[in-house]
Amino acid sequence: MSLKVLGVNHRSAPVEIREKLAFNPDLLPSALQELVQLPQVDEMLIVSTCNRTEFYGRCADKGLAHVRDWLNDYHHLGDRANGCLYQLDNQLAVSHTFTVACGLDSAVLGEPQILGQMKEAYRIATEAGSAGPMLHSLFQQAFSVAKMIRTDTEIGSSAVSVAYAAVNLARQIFADFSPHTALLVGAGETIELVAQHLSGRGIGRIVIANRSIERARKLAQEHKGFAIELAEIPDHLPAADIVICSTASPDPLIDKAMVQAALKARKRKPIFMVDLAVPRDVEPEVAELQDVYLYTVDDLQGVIDENIKAREEAAAHARRLIDVEVLRFAQTLKTRDAAPTIRSVRSRAEEIRTAVNAQAVRMLESGRSPAEVMDFLSKTLTNKLMHLPSVSLRRAGEEGDQELLSAARRLFGLEAED
Repeated sequence: MSLKVLGVNHRSAPVEIREKLAFNPDLLPSALQELVQLPQVDEMLIVSTCNRTEFYGRCADKGLAHVRDWLNDYHHLGDRANGCLYQLDNQLAVSHTFTVACGLDSAVLGEPQILGQMKEAYRIATEAGSAGPMLHSLFQQAFSVAKMIRTDTEIGSSAVSVAYAAVNLARQIFADFSPHTALLVGAGETIELVAQHLSGRGIGRIVIANRSIERARKLAQEHKGFAIELAEIPDHLPAADIVICSTASPDPLIDKAMVQAALKARKRKPIFMVDLAVPRDVEPEVAELQDVYLYTVDDLQGVIDENIKAREEAAAHARRLIDVEVLRFAQTLKTRDAAPTIRSVRSRAEEIRTAVNAQAVRMLESGRSPAEVMDFLSKTLTNKLMHLPSVSLRRAGEEGDQELLSAARRLFGLEAED
């Protein structure tokens, strides 16, 4: 039995395959329990996200083949996914686990969400009883390495999405978001991410304007904000300190006259605006107004390109740190493999010691001299402890087993005599 990883990710499989291999979180416990019932499978954990479905387990090679067959049957795929599946063993599996936890195997380099997803997968496997000693050690160490990488490198400090970059840019103007109002125009994926980042940084109030008021209400409820229709933007613009737009509108939704009126109502209090839309949602002439800080998606792209370069440099540093931690963990696993043998040897020695000690006590009680008893104790204990090793070594000599003889010299520290 050894540590193994079987899976697909955004590089090995298209979305058409990944979506078929994904697991509903509610079904994971029963799936895990089925997996550990397979022949030669001892432990199992499943990480399933939009970009990857991976099985982490302690099993034999044949056990992993059973897992592959089970996966294809579970999702009714036949053998269609086999060409996309990758398999990693032992040290490569450890390296992969640490790399994924640190966000270095993600579509967005260094993104932190995968760590939370792995922690949830670990929690589910622990509660389902499918995670054993090896997976406990592996994932606890992976979480520790991920924390170290976040602390010791700059992997997560640079914005690499337009949503995050927009909010990060706003922080350069507003040190504290809590007293401010953000007006978000649109309700698609980009604005959803913007809302998440703003909420995470404690924005005081969020207003969401969208063509579909129902979609706007749904997103607003998630962030304790409220929704308006696009036609209501002029009424709410004077209260907005931050305006971020991302719609598919063919024409600008915010024009120069609208912003001029808002600035007058705000008594020239500045407005920070980011237009992430193409075509643009904010009329270009708005940039001519004083007290308006207007940025387009092109302005942010330059920041993002620089930040991607910074993350790649940080990732190279992170990978060197991970290599060290992989070797350290591999050494821990080897030590753990030796532990049962060490316990057995010590247990057998203790049985011999107890029996010989009992004999020595009886000799003292019968009146034998302490010197005689001590001599008996040392000779008998030595003979009994060395009996089986001596028999094995004698047999090795007769059979020409030089490997065992050499190992014995290392075991008993006799190389120096050579």
